[in-house]
Amino acid sequence: MKSYTAQIIYSIKCDGAFTGQYDEQWRLIFANNEEEAMINAKHVAQEKAHGIVDRHGRVMSWELVAIKDLKAVDLEQGGLLSSSVIDVTTIPAPLWEQ
Repeated sequence: MKSYTAQIIYSIKCDGAFTGQYDEQWRLIFANNEEEAMINAKHVAQEKAHGIVDRHGRVMSWELVAIKDLKAVDLEQGGLLSSSVIDVTTIPAPLWEQ
């Protein structure tokens, strides 16, 4: 059995109307191969899509948009789960400083 990470994207709706918000989740998936991992990821993503009633009585729902990424990962001490490079443009002089 191998382990994978699945990046799952949901749109958030309030009383059926899109709020302009998305929820990005990374979930752990176990499977024998990548094809099975995708099937399992779809199942988990659909199972975890849910709705709640907030304190104002509105129905908030998470609707599955896509599985954006699926990667094999090594579950061992020091195994890499995620890495990102941030490209920062230096501002020569701030417009305002405290």
